[in-house]
Amino acid sequence: MPSTRDIRRRIKSVKNTAQITKAMQLVAAAKMKKAQDQAANGRAYAELMNKVLVSLRENAEEGVHPFFNEGTGNKTLVLLIASDKGLCGALNTNLFKALINKQIPGEVEYITIGKKAVQAINRLRRTLVADFPIKDPARFPDVRVVGKFIQDKFRTGEYKQVLVCFNNFINTVTISPTIEKLLPVNPVTLGGKRDWVGVGDGSAPAEAKVDRLYTFEPNAAAVFDSVLPQYVNDTVYQMVLESRASEHSSRMVAMKNATDNAKQMIKDLSLEYNKLRQAAITNELLEITTAKMALE
Repeated sequence: MPSTRDIRRRIKSVKNTAQITKAMQLVAAAKMKKAQDQAANGRAYAELMNKVLVSLRENAEEGVHPFFNEGTGNKTLVLLIASDKGLCGALNTNLFKALINKQIPGEVEYITIGKKAVQAINRLRRTLVADFPIKDPARFPDVRVVGKFIQDKFRTGEYKQVLVCFNNFINTVTISPTIEKLLPVNPVTLGGKRDWVGVGDGSAPAEAKVDRLYTFEPNAAAVFDSVLPQYVNDTVYQMVLESRASEHSSRMVAMKNATDNAKQMIKDLSLEYNKLRQAAITNELLEITTAKMALE
């Protein structure tokens, strides 16, 4: 049975831990607000560009641009976006499980963003092509390097498709591990289901369809050569923003739960300490009473 001294030490230790988790919760909450705003502000542009390009892909001529068609090879390139740090609950674990459970045909090679992603690929003994460390908050010029690398790899034709595995931010308590096809151009879901998914294949509602009559100057090939690289860079950047918003939200929630658990543990330990202290006082009173009765 622990002594009162041991319980006091445990209470002090848990209080120190609670102070640390509370501070981390406040820091994560501040970063979370900025990351959520950044992710939300970029969605409208990314969604509209994807919406237009999906419609154009369905009506474009064969071979007008390589990003509209699958590569001739049998390999798949996967961009895995995870966090640099831990203490964010099951965020990365759920993401890696979704990737493992995904049945991807053919040979698969990986590009990573985030230290946890590198560790996961090495632990799973998968083929790692490149790793790109992106600081927080993410800047578009840094992510543009990743987009250019992906485009150069896809243009070689050895990759049939390019997938992105990331945490899709829905709200503070709802985060969805998502695997989206980046290339060839495909409907992409950011921040939840969109009503325009399926544009061009007849499955989208009528109000989600866009005007398919476009005029290209000087020609379609020149426009696609300019727009599609920008689309890839912006989509990858938006996915990184979604992942960062998910990371800070998960860390804030995890630290809040840790702080609440620490407070409950302090209450339980304080109750146990008071019981032991009361028992010790009772025993002392019994000893004094017994000794007094023996002297009489």
